[in-house]
Amino acid sequence: MANIKSAVKRIKVTSRNEKRNKAVKSNIKTILKKAASLISAKGKDAEKSVREAIKNIDKAVSKGILHKNTASRKKSRLMKKLNKSRS
Repeated sequence: MANIKSAVKRIKVTSRNEKRNKAVKSNIKTILKKAASLISAKGKDAEKSVREAIKNIDKAVSKGILHKNTASRKKSRLMKKLNKSRS
């Protein structure tokens, strides 16, 4: 355990941020799976679900939770699935 006051605070802050980041990443995974299942089932709400997923991914990037290239890759793969299902 840390003895210095600032180190104790950093441990608390890191723990809080870790929980938030984990929750956001988990939520993104869930939304991506939901969108992918709607795409494969050719659901009428597939495009809406994809837009929601992209919005959440972009929010995570702006908050520094995801790297921009990771977000770009996830969005690209999702759009590729959507475009493939349309044709």
